[in-house]
Amino acid sequence: MLIGVPKEIKNHEYRVGMVPASVQELTSRGHQVMVQTSAGNGIGFSDEDYVEAGASIAATAEEIFAQAEMIVKVKEPQAVERKQLRPGQLLFTYLHLAPDPEQTADLLESGSTCIAYETVTSDRGGLPLLAPMSEVAGRMSIQAGAACLEKSKEGRGLLLGGVPGVEPAKVVIIGGGVVGSNAARMAIGMGAQVVILDRSVDVLRRLVAEFGTQIQTVYSSKAALEEHVLSADLVIGGVLIPGAAAPKLVTEDMVKRMKPGSAVVDVAIDQGGCFATSKATTHQDPTYIVDGVVHYCVANMPGAVARTSTLALNNATLPHIVALADLGWEEAIRRDKHLANGLNVHAGKITCPEVAEALGQEFVEYQLSA
Repeated sequence: MLIGVPKEIKNHEYRVGMVPASVQELTSRGHQVMVQTSAGNGIGFSDEDYVEAGASIAATAEEIFAQAEMIVKVKEPQAVERKQLRPGQLLFTYLHLAPDPEQTADLLESGSTCIAYETVTSDRGGLPLLAPMSEVAGRMSIQAGAACLEKSKEGRGLLLGGVPGVEPAKVVIIGGGVVGSNAARMAIGMGAQVVILDRSVDVLRRLVAEFGTQIQTVYSSKAALEEHVLSADLVIGGVLIPGAAAPKLVTEDMVKRMKPGSAVVDVAIDQGGCFATSKATTHQDPTYIVDGVVHYCVANMPGAVARTSTLALNNATLPHIVALADLGWEEAIRRDKHLANGLNVHAGKITCPEVAEALGQEFVEYQLSA
């Protein structure tokens, strides 16, 4: 199979779909890999590194989209990339279609087959291709939030961990999954007061077992959510419903009543965000103010630590890339029901029920051939 790796073009996105070690794994199995020139430069992988791994170098993304049977990316294809997809071509990347009808329409029109990292599942019930980026984003959310509390960013002028004789900031984390637990780990390390809300008692038990008395766990009723959001200095939104749009848990009224100069970091912004006042931002212009509250809603947070993120992502995606290349996508999903859950779009149809429901469109279950 000819696999194409284009350079990412989203704002301040330096990650790359495959590192040289991943390329070598594919070329050693008889596949061809075409990498766009300078695709890995931002994280220290040169064209020469890719050539040594067995790849060929393409001068433009157009060459890759025109020739490759499978496209491996990191972020969702931008409009100019979507126009180059074609029927029968396989796209393997993050898509986050639920809050993005424009992207969905373009992918449907392309006739391509699109497998989304974020809806591939595992035997343990998790999302193994989303987890590494959730780990990164969860940890980064505290770094970003701490900066947002600085006066120069129009925050309250608080040091997250305080100092002796001065109380620390209160960090409220909505959602105790991968994002939430990693955010908690960082916030604890920085000396903050940490509260985690979740609607699963089992999740809360796991968090107590992991962190003990270093955190406070709260069942996320509407009353409890409002109480803790209004008393918070920093709120982290880490709620995820696989494949679907994130629920708007923090209302405009709640934001309006938060402390002036407090901050929110919406890690769920890729899926539309869980604050009613959230809108996607970029690393170039990451924050904005609503009712005196600093909002950080960067849709590709892990892109800021692109080398760490790329290596972590490749660790998770490589076995699936190998399976898709060795077997072809249809046989690969026949053998692996969890990879099959990643199929979001095929031949002009939405094949993921959560995406279809979120966008109010028809869901068509893909039928494997006999």
